[in-house]
Amino acid sequence: MKSIVVDSTTYDWEGDTPLRLPSARTIIYEMHVRGFTQHPSSEVAEEKRGTFAGLVEKIPYLQQLGITAVELLPVFQFDAQACPPGKVNYWGYQPISFFAPHRAYSSRRDPLGPVDEFRDMVKALHCAGIEVILDVVFNHTAEGDHKGPTLCFRGFDNPTYYILDDDRSRYADYTGCGNTLNANQAIVRPAVLSRIHRSFGTLSPTRCWQGRS
Repeated sequence: MKSIVVDSTTYDWEGDTPLRLPSARTIIYEMHVRGFTQHPSSEVAEEKRGTFAGLVEKIPYLQQLGITAVELLPVFQFDAQACPPGKVNYWGYQPISFFAPHRAYSSRRDPLGPVDEFRDMVKALHCAGIEVILDVVFNHTAEGDHKGPTLCFRGFDNPTYYILDDDRSRYADYTGCGNTLNANQAIVRPAVLSRIHRSFGTLSPTRCWQGRS
């Protein structure tokens, strides 16, 4: 896999701030980004179906429903091949990188496309009065047990990022997914707490999407 380092200071949030609506006034719509618009009946432009940009096109629909928050099923990069042969991992609960939005959910193919399209979506939703909640997976990763692939943390620092068994070549599997992220480590815990803010900007500054006065 390839990756790039993104300078978070180059994106213009245009003054966006978190909405912080009181919970008593919150109406949550839980959704799968791809599933929400991938069917032609969504009436979203074909090239944007199943993407962050496609979700933006459906903002008027969400407003008509009276939605005040969307809760997105996993949107950071996950292993789409972590599934039985002949199938595709649809739900996204096998994370590879907590820092990167899932590339397949972007209509853009340039290197910064996925992260900027995600940020554009957050800005547009905020401008429409809709908060963004992320369903996150921080208890395990797609690297699985000792038979799994080396994709991310195992290659960086295996005993720091994962809880190991007494046999240090094996993993403590408290998650039922093959491994358990080691949030006891001082370097892991702060990284987990800061990742959503730093990589996706859901807590960062936004302006109105086109067509909204």
